[in-house]
Amino acid sequence: MTERHSGISRRFRCEGTETQKGARPSRPGFARLLFFASGDYGFNLYWQSMMLYLLFYYTEALHLPITTAAWLYAIASVWDGVISLAIGLWVDRVPVVGRHCRTFMIGTIPLGLSFVLAYMPVPLTGNGILWWVLGTHIALRSFYALVNIPYLAMSARISTNEGDRALVAGVRMLSGTLAAMTVALGTVPLGQWLTGEQGAAAYSGAAVLFAIVATVLLIFVGLNYRDGMEDAHKAPATLPLLVTIMAVLRNRAFLVLAGAMSAMIVAVTMVDKSVLYYFKYALGDEQAGHLALGLMMAVSGLAIPLCLLFTRRFGARRLWFAAAALGAVNLLLFVFGDMSIVASAQIFLVVMQVAIVGQSFVLWALLPRTIDHGERNLGVRADAATYGLVALLQRLGIGMGTLMLGYILGHEGLKNSFAHTIASETGLRLGIALVPLFFFLLAGLIMLAYPVRGAGRDDRHPADAPAVSRPEA
Repeated sequence: MTERHSGISRRFRCEGTETQKGARPSRPGFARLLFFASGDYGFNLYWQSMMLYLLFYYTEALHLPITTAAWLYAIASVWDGVISLAIGLWVDRVPVVGRHCRTFMIGTIPLGLSFVLAYMPVPLTGNGILWWVLGTHIALRSFYALVNIPYLAMSARISTNEGDRALVAGVRMLSGTLAAMTVALGTVPLGQWLTGEQGAAAYSGAAVLFAIVATVLLIFVGLNYRDGMEDAHKAPATLPLLVTIMAVLRNRAFLVLAGAMSAMIVAVTMVDKSVLYYFKYALGDEQAGHLALGLMMAVSGLAIPLCLLFTRRFGARRLWFAAAALGAVNLLLFVFGDMSIVASAQIFLVVMQVAIVGQSFVLWALLPRTIDHGERNLGVRADAATYGLVALLQRLGIGMGTLMLGYILGHEGLKNSFAHTIASETGLRLGIALVPLFFFLLAGLIMLAYPVRGAGRDDRHPADAPAVSRPEA
C-alpha cells in the first residue's frame, strides 16, 4: 500500500489504528459502539421513506396507476438486490486494508443526492415520467447498496466480542426505530413547513432535510470507525469468486434463516405498504394512517428490549416462532374482526409491528455469527458477501410483496389517484391480509428446519453464547 493510501486510511480510521500492527485490537469502548450503531438512524431515514412513502408518492403525488407504480418499484427492488450482492462480492475481493470503510465513505454524498432526486418534481411528461421514476429509483437503490452493504459488514467487524455485537444490533434497531418515527410522523408536516406547499413539493422538502441529516451523520460514523478484527492491519487475500459464493451457500443454517426471512419480508411489505391506502380509501382518514405508521414505529422501541429479555430466557429460535404465531393470529383477527373503525385498525397494526420486530431482531442479531461459523468451518470469511446475499433475498421479497399488493389494490378498484372506486372495505381487507397470513405461516414452517435446537446456550441471545459454539445463522 502506498504512503498516500496509508494516510487516507489513517484519516478515515478504517484500519483499527489504536493498536500496533500484529497486536490484537483492543475492545472498542461503549461510546464508540453507540456512535457506530447510531448510523442506522441515517440509513433508516432513507430506507423507511422508501418503504413507507415512495410507492404512495408515486400514486398520490405523481398520479401513476397503482399497478404501474408497483412494477416500477418492484424492478428497482430487484435491481437493488442484484447490485447489493455484487457490491458484497466485490468488497470482499478488494485487496486493500480498510476496504469496507473506504467504500462506505465514497458513497455517502451521492446517496443523499440520489434520495433528493427520487422525490423531485418530475421535469418530464408522458412516458418520460416513467423513465424518470425508474431511473431515479434505481440510482437511489444503487448508492444505498454501495454504502449500506459495507456498513453491515463493518458491524460484524467492529468487535469480536458477542456482547458488543449484541449491543450494536440492539442500538441499530433502536436508531432505526427513531428514524422510522421521524419519517412516519414528520415527512408530510416537515415538508409542508419547509416549502409552504402540499403534494409533491412537501415530499421534496422533507427529502432534502432527511438527506442532509443522514449524510452528515454517516460521514462522521465513517470517520470514527475502527476495525476490531485481528486482521485489521493486513491486506485481505483475494479469493476466487466461486469460493466466496460457495462459502455462503454451504452454510445450512444461513440458508434456513434466509428462506424464513424471505417469506417474512413478503408479508411485512404487503402490510406496511397497504397502511396508507387502507386508511385513505377504506376508512376515509389518511391522517389516521400517518398516525398509525408513527404508532407502529414507536412500539418498536418498546418491543426491542422485550426481545432481548425473551431471547435470554427462551432463545432466539423460540422468539421467531412466537413472533410468527402472533402475526398469524393478528392477521386472522383482521380478516374476521370489525376493522371498519379507525382505532381497531390502528391496534391491529401496533400488534403486527411487535411480531415484525421480533423476527427482525432474530435475523440481525444472529447474522454476524453466520460469518464467524463459515470462517471457522470453511476457512473463508465473507462479511460483505453474506450481507449482500441477504440484501438480494430481502429486495426480491420486497419486490414480490409490492407487486402482489399492487394487483390486489388494482383489482379492488384503486387505479390511480383520480379514479378510486374501492369495491368494498371488506374486499380490500381480505385482499391485503390473507396473502401476508400465508407467508407468515410459511416463515414459521421454514424455521423448523433450523439446525440449532434449544440445547444449552447456543440458541440464546448472542451475548450469551461462547465463541466455540456459536450457531450458524
